[in-house]
Amino acid sequence: MAQQLIVGLIVAAAAFYAVWRWMPAGWRRSAAHKLAAGTHRAGLVDQQRADQLAASLAKTSGCGSCDTCGSCAPKTPFKPEADKATSPHSTLSSTNSL
Repeated sequence: MAQQLIVGLIVAAAAFYAVWRWMPAGWRRSAAHKLAAGTHRAGLVDQQRADQLAASLAKTSGCGSCDTCGSCAPKTPFKPEADKATSPHSTLSSTNSL
Protein backbone atom coordinates (compact mmCIF):
# COMPACT_ATOMS: atom_id res chain seq x y z
CA MET A 1 0.00 0.00 0.00
CA ALA A 2 2.78 2.43 0.88
CA GLN A 3 4.60 1.66 -2.37
CA GLN A 4 1.50 2.47 -4.39
CA LEU A 5 1.11 5.82 -2.61
CA ILE A 6 4.76 6.72 -3.23
CA VAL A 7 4.52 5.74 -6.91
CA GLY A 8 1.28 7.71 -7.23
CA LEU A 9 2.93 10.81 -5.75
CA ILE A 10 5.91 10.47 -8.08
CA VAL A 11 3.64 10.13 -11.13
CA ALA A 12 1.53 13.11 -10.01
CA ALA A 13 4.65 15.24 -9.52
CA ALA A 14 5.98 14.25 -12.95
CA ALA A 15 2.63 15.08 -14.59
CA PHE A 16 2.50 18.45 -12.81
CA TYR A 17 6.05 19.23 -13.95
CA ALA A 18 5.26 18.30 -17.56
CA VAL A 19 2.14 20.46 -17.60
CA TRP A 20 4.01 23.38 -16.00
CA ARG A 21 6.95 23.03 -18.40
CA TRP A 22 4.87 22.99 -21.60
CA MET A 23 2.28 25.53 -20.44
CA PRO A 24 2.21 28.75 -22.50
CA ALA A 25 4.43 31.43 -20.99
CA GLY A 26 1.54 33.81 -20.24
CA TRP A 27 -0.39 31.14 -18.38
CA ARG A 28 2.74 30.10 -16.46
CA ARG A 29 3.44 33.68 -15.33
CA SER A 30 -0.18 34.14 -14.25
CA ALA A 31 -0.23 30.83 -12.36
CA ALA A 32 3.11 31.63 -10.71
CA HIS A 33 1.82 34.97 -9.41
CA LYS A 34 -1.41 33.37 -8.15
CA LEU A 35 0.51 30.58 -6.42
CA ALA A 36 2.92 33.04 -4.80
CA ALA A 37 0.05 35.27 -3.68
CA GLY A 38 -1.67 32.23 -2.17
CA THR A 39 1.41 31.29 -0.16
CA HIS A 40 1.63 34.87 1.11
CA ARG A 41 -2.07 34.94 2.08
CA ALA A 42 -1.67 31.61 3.89
CA GLY A 43 1.17 33.11 5.93
CA LEU A 44 3.81 30.70 4.65
CA VAL A 45 6.10 33.42 3.27
CA ASP A 46 6.45 37.19 3.47
CA GLN A 47 5.81 39.52 0.50
CA GLN A 48 9.46 39.71 -0.62
CA ARG A 49 9.82 35.93 -0.63
CA ALA A 50 6.48 35.60 -2.49
CA ASP A 51 7.77 37.94 -5.20
CA GLN A 52 10.97 35.89 -5.50
CA LEU A 53 8.90 32.71 -5.71
CA ALA A 54 6.72 34.15 -8.48
CA ALA A 55 9.77 35.26 -10.48
CA SER A 56 11.42 31.88 -10.06
CA LEU A 57 8.34 29.91 -11.08
CA ALA A 58 7.64 32.14 -14.09
CA LYS A 59 11.06 31.46 -15.66
CA THR A 60 11.50 28.89 -18.38
CA SER A 61 14.05 26.14 -18.17
CA GLY A 62 15.30 26.52 -21.71
CA CYS A 63 14.15 26.66 -25.31
CA GLY A 64 10.85 25.36 -26.52
CA SER A 65 8.33 27.43 -24.64
CA CYS A 66 7.81 30.60 -26.68
CA ASP A 67 9.03 33.09 -24.12
CA THR A 68 10.62 36.48 -24.77
CA CYS A 69 14.24 35.34 -24.56
CA GLY A 70 14.89 36.31 -28.20
CA SER A 71 16.97 33.24 -28.99
CA CYS A 72 14.82 32.33 -32.00
CA ALA A 73 15.11 35.75 -33.63
CA PRO A 74 17.46 36.12 -36.60
CA LYS A 75 20.86 37.55 -35.74
CA THR A 76 21.04 39.77 -38.84
CA PRO A 77 18.19 41.44 -40.68
CA PHE A 78 16.87 39.69 -43.77
CA LYS A 79 18.26 41.13 -47.04
CA PRO A 80 15.98 40.39 -50.00
CA GLU A 81 18.39 42.03 -52.53
CA ALA A 82 21.01 39.32 -51.93
CA ASP A 83 18.38 36.63 -52.53
CA LYS A 84 17.38 37.99 -55.93
CA ALA A 85 20.91 37.64 -57.32
CA THR A 86 21.16 33.95 -56.38
CA SER A 87 17.53 33.04 -56.97
CA PRO A 88 17.00 29.77 -58.87
CA HIS A 89 14.12 31.43 -60.75
CA SER A 90 16.46 33.88 -62.45
CA THR A 91 18.56 31.03 -63.90
CA LEU A 92 15.48 29.11 -64.97
CA SER A 93 14.00 32.05 -66.82
CA SER A 94 17.24 32.62 -68.75
CA THR A 95 17.45 28.95 -69.84
CA ASN A 96 13.77 28.80 -70.80
CA SER A 97 14.02 31.82 -73.08
CA LEU A 98 16.41 30.03 -75.45
